Amino acid sequence: MFLSSRHPVLASAVLAIALAALSAVAGTTVADLFEGDPYQSHPWPDMRREFLGRDARTVFDERVQVKGPAFAEDPMNVPITVSVRDLPGIERIVVLVDRNPIRKVLEYQPVSALPSVSFRFKLEQASPVRAAVRTADGVWHIGGTWVDSAGGGCTVPGSTRKDGSWSQTLGLVSGRVFEATPVPGTEELATGSRLRLKIMHPMDTGLVGGIPAFYVNRLSVRDSGDRELLRLQTYEPVSENPVFSFDFPSKPAGTLRIVGTDNNGNRIDARLE
Repeated sequence: MFLSSRHPVLASAVLAIALAALSAVAGTTVADLFEGDPYQSHPWPDMRREFLGRDARTVFDERVQVKGPAFAEDPMNVPITVSVRDLPGIERIVVLVDRNPIRKVLEYQPVSALPSVSFRFKLEQASPVRAAVRTADGVWHIGGTWVDSAGGGCTVPGSTRKDGSWSQTLGLVSGRVFEATPVPGTEELATGSRLRLKIMHPMDTGLVGGIPAFYVNRLSVRDSGDRELLRLQTYEPVSENPVFSFDFPSKPAGTLRIVGTDNNGNRIDARLE
């Protein structure tokens, strides 16, 4: 039977019925097909295996909060905040975007920091945006949000690439530590602090003709005693000249050192008083 695109509602209804029928024949439910994903996103089962492990244990968990805009007006700079509460033994946080051509955005290891991070990323089309949080028992706790967008954020050049100014500021770091203002559910920050960093870098995705992938791939924040406070791996979808915010249970003592690299081997090494 042929269904005209002029009748999208009818076509969607028939597709839903057919999917349900196939699921019944196979002895599965729609939830099983999507592995319990509340967004019922087709890429999710493969993403889970690729980024979390073929045998990874996962659970969708409301304690993992992902906050972003309902609609991204600027798909090259979509603000997102990930925070986790009442979940002990956190080892790492992985941020994924289902419908981006490059799905992995960053991987964050809090070490001595709190399990929260804010930043901006590029969005190619409307998509679930997820945070997968691994705890010491090996379980991945999944939270997410849906961000709508006109899209195209991954396939256009950034402003500093257009005007050629990126080479003049490459690798420069600015930032400050200030008393954090807690958001609901993170009252432990009332006596803590927040570090905000800006790193000048074009963060090219490699998806624009004639411009290869060029992005910061590793960052580490160390205290005055050279103890590592947090570790971050970043990928192409992070926005141009990225800004990151990290929270700490107390203010780090002394001068902070920011060290890192990009995928071309350029080094980042700066100090914040």
